[in-house]
Amino acid sequence: MSKFASRMKSMEKSAAVIRNLFGAMNDPEVISFGGGAIARECLPVETIREITQDVLQRETRGIEALSYGPVMGINDLREVTISDLIEPKGVRTKVDNTMILAGGLEAMNLMCQVFIDPGDVILVESPTFVHSVEIFDMFQARCIAVDTDENGMNMDDLEEKIKKYNPKMIYLIPTFQNPTGRTLSLDRRKKAVVLASQYDVVILEDDPYRDIRYSGVELPPLKSFDTTGHVVMANSFSKIFSPGSRLGYLVAEEPIISKLADAKSATNSHTAILPQIICAEFFKRGHFPEHHKRLCAIHKERRDTMLKSIDRFFPEGTRRTDPEGGLFTWAELPAGFNTTELLVEATRNPEVKVAYVAGEGFFTEGNGKGNNCMRLSFGAVPPDKIQMGMEKLGKLFCQHERKYSWTVGS
Repeated sequence: MSKFASRMKSMEKSAAVIRNLFGAMNDPEVISFGGGAIARECLPVETIREITQDVLQRETRGIEALSYGPVMGINDLREVTISDLIEPKGVRTKVDNTMILAGGLEAMNLMCQVFIDPGDVILVESPTFVHSVEIFDMFQARCIAVDTDENGMNMDDLEEKIKKYNPKMIYLIPTFQNPTGRTLSLDRRKKAVVLASQYDVVILEDDPYRDIRYSGVELPPLKSFDTTGHVVMANSFSKIFSPGSRLGYLVAEEPIISKLADAKSATNSHTAILPQIICAEFFKRGHFPEHHKRLCAIHKERRDTMLKSIDRFFPEGTRRTDPEGGLFTWAELPAGFNTTELLVEATRNPEVKVAYVAGEGFFTEGNGKGNNCMRLSFGAVPPDKIQMGMEKLGKLFCQHERKYSWTVGS
């Protein structure tokens, strides 16, 4: 067999985390808090069926839907993206600076194609989204972790590491961060943009959970403070429309957007036209506002159920985040727990059969950091199953705690 490219070795660790995550998601016998999917009840099946029947006619948009299209995406989807999703958040942009992607993850891929050579440094949050790290690893980037707290990335540590490592990119998930659910504070958003301009480093602002807010005060995107073109804002339709449509978008200034368009053309020519048209019509026909209300209401109930269940069933001393939106909470068990090891029993024990994502894989610095932590996604699980699954996990963890305490005591 021919020798594999060296990039496949670079991404082995992060790829293994992703394989395990999707494996648990697709096992019908497992209650999975692993994947970052929205509630099935929020998928607008009937509405999309009606729109699809309308557009797949020769006299409407059928020919367009089944033909090649523009690299940047169809105009009307870019226009409604700006009018309905971008400008209301305080970002002023033009159609020419907005690109439709094949899912939100394509933003990371294209940005790496444009900016990253093997060995280049990307500064990431500690912890950060492991799927993005998988892409960064594939491009043989060096991910350096920046400290975080309850208010997001620490700006003093960010500046120190910019000076030390001369990074090509800063990767930030500012709102309801994956995996912690935390939100970057307003003053830190402004400071991050100032630092990017001051040190001439690009920020990739990955914000796919921003529009699923149930409480708290909405904060403007980093891009809204960008006056020098150093921020590329990326987002996804997966959480607010349909993950299966594989649609996302990004906003960037010249000359970055031109280079991204070239990379996009070389990668896949353009994003599939049919889902673009269906999504554009969904917004143009006024379906989004009511859909958005339902989306937030359903996920708020699930978040509340999960947080109450953690407090009720998990071992004493467990700490968790309190997200104001999004799909995740982050739990830190007391010292002595190893969530990577416990995950094996949690998924295989017929009395449990519950999945989560072990925390260790979200820390690029390694060395066992986060081995008592876990990401718990409540989006795809109904409230009754959330309570059931958390009770089973809590029972397993408490049994482990008693066993650990007895071993130490003996």
